[in-house]
Amino acid sequence: MLAKKHPSKLTDRMTFTLEQIASLIGGVLEGNPKGTVTTIQSIEQADEHSITFLSNAKYESFLYQTKAGAVIIDKAFELKKEVSTNLIRVENPYSSFTLLLEEYQKLQIFQRNGIEQPVHIGNEAQYGEQCYLGAYSYIGPNTKIGRNVKIFPQCYIGENCEIGDNSILYPGVKLYANTKVGRHCTIQSGAVLGSDGFGFAPQADGSYKTIPQVGNVILEDHVDIGANTVVDCATFESTIIRRGVKLDNLIQVAHNVEIGENTVIAAQAGIAGSSKVGKQCIIGGQAGIVGHLQIGDGTKVQAQSGITKNSKTDTAWYGSPALPYNNYVKSYTVFRRLPDVLKRIETLEEKLLNLGAE
Repeated sequence: MLAKKHPSKLTDRMTFTLEQIASLIGGVLEGNPKGTVTTIQSIEQADEHSITFLSNAKYESFLYQTKAGAVIIDKAFELKKEVSTNLIRVENPYSSFTLLLEEYQKLQIFQRNGIEQPVHIGNEAQYGEQCYLGAYSYIGPNTKIGRNVKIFPQCYIGENCEIGDNSILYPGVKLYANTKVGRHCTIQSGAVLGSDGFGFAPQADGSYKTIPQVGNVILEDHVDIGANTVVDCATFESTIIRRGVKLDNLIQVAHNVEIGENTVIAAQAGIAGSSKVGKQCIIGGQAGIVGHLQIGDGTKVQAQSGITKNSKTDTAWYGSPALPYNNYVKSYTVFRRLPDVLKRIETLEEKLLNLGAE
């Protein structure tokens, strides 16, 4: 059912009591429960309207100087002198502060709702309650958008697409026709899902004929796609990004690829067509995987490595072409000594020549 059109409602600043924050992060408050904060800042720059944290002892001096309205600290931390701020004691300050940042970001984003103008909404397109459609976004015919989805300005959503509840598309995202996006997904600016795969058939005259790519892209739930990352559609079926996958910026995922659950891939990596990457893999920046490979669950690929053959479960690779990690480290130990070894060989050759001369 279509939601009613109404203007976007945004709040620039949000106010939280320290009591609310302590409850959210499971902390014990030492100070005024009715005290309020509106921003999150570093301990050096925080003011009376801000909350911050201390997890590294080398920054302890800032605790006694900060003007912050509240500081999250370790529950076992012992003060060496008086502080002028409120304290929230927790098991792990860094983790608690991260949780607070996540919740704050969600509130900032998910408070957006309504339809800005101009927006194009195609025939039979549907969107759920509490959606936000930013100005100059395009929603194609027969597209289905779930509840609480946030589509920022200048996004393009092609025909027959689906976007699950609570997903976010930042400005300039492009979804080609038939793309399926799950729930709680985040797609950063400039990402393109569903573009044609790199399919060209060589001809007798040396030219290439385009092979139509008629498949689609499927993102399961809780997938993050980085800025300017591209996921190509499949030739016939689907390129699939499984639940919990995290893709960094500037990644190329080619047609017919499948990436397993909770795999993370760093920036500028590339995965060629029809390769299957397993669950919980970790792939470093600028790594490359050639086409039609099977990458086992738990595989670790170091940055700038080139994977040219299948990998078994829980293996680690390094180098280009890649070697098993331990083999690469041993080989590199020898490689970096080669200049010295060459010099010694040349010295020995000279001595042998001199012996022959005698």
